[in-house]
Amino acid sequence: MATRRTTRRLTGSEPSRTTGARAAAIAEQLRHECSILLELYKKKESFTPDILVADGRLVSVPPPSSQLDARDKLWCVHSALLQCHILMERAIAKEEAELSGGKRADYETQRKMVKDRLSLLLINTGELLRAMDGTAAVQTPSVDGLELNSPTALFELKVWVYRIFREVDYWTRTAVSVLQALPSATTKERMMTTRVRSVRSTR
Repeated sequence: MATRRTTRRLTGSEPSRTTGARAAAIAEQLRHECSILLELYKKKESFTPDILVADGRLVSVPPPSSQLDARDKLWCVHSALLQCHILMERAIAKEEAELSGGKRADYETQRKMVKDRLSLLLINTGELLRAMDGTAAVQTPSVDGLELNSPTALFELKVWVYRIFREVDYWTRTAVSVLQALPSATTKERMMTTRVRSVRSTR
């Protein structure tokens, strides 16, 4: 489980409009890039549709509950993305050490793009948490329970790498949902504009 902060701000503050919009845009782009990476990896490893891949999560952070507030949902996402980044670094290292035979230039480029974009999303979700907490730093999430041991059999190792890429994709999609649902100045402005238009249409 990710470590949760015990101190909370007494004077609530919404995340900045610019930071929230930027984080959401990065998450959207990463989601698109993850889907491309998954397809390139399946093509590189000649995975067929009948390949059985376990559905269990590799990240130890549970999906954010609907009962959590916006800040805690964001903390879950930030913690999970950190674990995804660690897992991805591990997967890349194992690929380069043991799965070097099937490399492709377009695949390697896409893999680096996803890793770099994931790092950028981590930075931006950290900034959002600081904005919401009103603090200069964000406590580093826990990586307790994160399983880093990779299989030894070649095919199982390939599936393990694929599962890691799917985990990045899953949490990126979760990040998109959480970030788009955050209260923001943009959301308030849209609501106000809708109300004004509604009032005008009834006149």
